[in-house]
Amino acid sequence: MAGPCLRDRVLDNLLASGVSAADRLAVACSGGPDSAVLADIAMALSRHGAVGPVALVHVDHGLRPDSARDADAVRALAGRGNAAVHVVRVEVDRRSASLERAAREARYAAFDRAARQWGWHFILLAHTASDQAETVLMRVLRGAGVTGVAGIPALRDRYVRPLLTTRRAEIERYAAEHGLAPVRDPMNDDPTFFRSRIRHRWLPALRAENPGLDRALCQLAESARQQRQVLDFASMMILEQARIETRGHAAVGLRVSELARAPDPVIGRALALAVQSCPAASLEARHQRVLLDLVRRPAAGTIPLDLPGFRAVREYDTLWLEFVPGTLPDSWDATVEGPEQDYIIRHWQPGDRMRPARLKGRSRKLSDLFADAKVPRRLRERAIVVARKRDGVIEWAQYIGPAFKSAVDVVLTRSDPIASNNMSD
Repeated sequence: MAGPCLRDRVLDNLLASGVSAADRLAVACSGGPDSAVLADIAMALSRHGAVGPVALVHVDHGLRPDSARDADAVRALAGRGNAAVHVVRVEVDRRSASLERAAREARYAAFDRAARQWGWHFILLAHTASDQAETVLMRVLRGAGVTGVAGIPALRDRYVRPLLTTRRAEIERYAAEHGLAPVRDPMNDDPTFFRSRIRHRWLPALRAENPGLDRALCQLAESARQQRQVLDFASMMILEQARIETRGHAAVGLRVSELARAPDPVIGRALALAVQSCPAASLEARHQRVLLDLVRRPAAGTIPLDLPGFRAVREYDTLWLEFVPGTLPDSWDATVEGPEQDYIIRHWQPGDRMRPARLKGRSRKLSDLFADAKVPRRLRERAIVVARKRDGVIEWAQYIGPAFKSAVDVVLTRSDPIASNNMSD
């Protein structure tokens, strides 16, 4: 039988992820086979005292006329284990370039809000080894690097995936043996969606060539994860060797000659780790490239550079990453290039909304975006926005970046003469 064996494996994976009997848990439950099985196992473990109290949380995306039936199925499942159930309705931007991504972002935002409201320490997600194989193949086809091919992590922040070593066939067997009646989402079979095509078209064809394909893809993900660990280890080593001085959270000093001994990927990761000491800092791949250029160029005088949430200053063989109050002054000059004739450059105002690129077109208040990005109030109070003059739509915001599908290019230069050539995103 799949039951006892699978239940023990889930418990082992939960314990390995740091979950204890004192932690309050929620299971993200769509009502489908994977999440129904995980919910049933989690409720059983809770009844036996192996884990803490368990609740089920269901997100209704409203993408199907009959989506409310899924919530009824989740309520019935919760009744089997006498667990609390929370149903959250979200709005998904159907105009998004990727409906799957828009739904996922809305879902995780709802999970985070619910966790804060109900005091859940961990949220259990029902991704399986089959999901992992699909994800890795999708990312390979999209040309992902090592980080992307590492696939779905077993643990990230409050999210735990204790079924990540379990095949979908075992899930179906458990559901049948325990009398579960999961719902079937027809969108999972819709060839409009990339994952559906991978699942029903490409993976079956590839399995005909290699029946062990799923295992091979999961092994690839694990190998990539280990390579990323090696990169992180090397980056931490070079960072410690290069570090010459710190002033709390005010600034970090790094010896450029020590950094420059490492390969570019190690330098880039080391800089990203160093910048993490500032909660307001944001270091995307393009920012890493700019910093890498700063490290690689010959030492010559003082070269300052403003980036989101912090300032980098190259002084001969020292690179300073400054996070002190006042690093980003109130006074800026902005250069804007884009398809519009006229733009408005102003400080943000309460009530301002925008559609940031990372949310793929979903609109949110700027105040919420600043809070999500952990931008300190002293910085956000004078943040710059660039809006179209004809309709006032915000195309770019300081600390947030460009709006979805925006074609504007914004360069901020500090108005004080000492840093007249500094650029910031």
